[in-house]
Amino acid sequence: MQIKQFRYASDNLAYLIYNGQHGIAVDPGAVNDILAFLKKSDIKLEYVVNTHTHPDHTSGTASIIKKTGAEHIDMAALIKKTFLELSGSRIYVHHTPGHSEDSVIFHFDNILVSGDTLFTGKVGKCFTGDLKRFLASIKLIMTFPDDTVVYGGHDYVMEYMKTAKTIEPDNSAIDKFLAQYNPGHVYSTLGDEYKINPTLRFNTDQLIEVLRDKGLPVETEYDRWRSVMSIV
Repeated sequence: MQIKQFRYASDNLAYLIYNGQHGIAVDPGAVNDILAFLKKSDIKLEYVVNTHTHPDHTSGTASIIKKTGAEHIDMAALIKKTFLELSGSRIYVHHTPGHSEDSVIFHFDNILVSGDTLFTGKVGKCFTGDLKRFLASIKLIMTFPDDTVVYGGHDYVMEYMKTAKTIEPDNSAIDKFLAQYNPGHVYSTLGDEYKINPTLRFNTDQLIEVLRDKGLPVETEYDRWRSVMSIV
């Protein structure tokens, strides 16, 4: 299976996952660009899905369904599924509440489409207010291999790397990552995230020391998670 990224609005990222001549559109706000790619590549769009129902992620859903006749799998149905099948291959679906109650991620091969649960450089905002469930969602992602390629729902790389550098000014991995940043293809690996992302580094000695210096609780893992979320 392959994945193609499409940029729309100012910083949103849509995706087409395809296997041979069959595809699934994820958060398809870049309707015209996706349609053009489908036509050029002779791909039939089978399904349309979303990572969650915030309007910036669902803006293209109705339009692309109307223009392609693809089947829409809504969030209620997605949350109940463990996988989607595309030309005999499986795309695994995981419910990841935290950013929103209905957030999901899609995982296949070494690819993770993470929506607003995880971006390059930071996790999403916890609009649910439920930091404990959000931590459980992030811990799930942290069980995937380090070479997992992460495709988030927005390109906030420059903003979040600035935040990360403020928190850890001596972290040279941030500068190295920025040197390879390409706004035309926004991604990282989980291995990258463990080096540059403060919201995935909450168990490292370096981040624990930062949190202690700020007078924030660090005794338990949840203390550290809650503390790092308060400063990003």
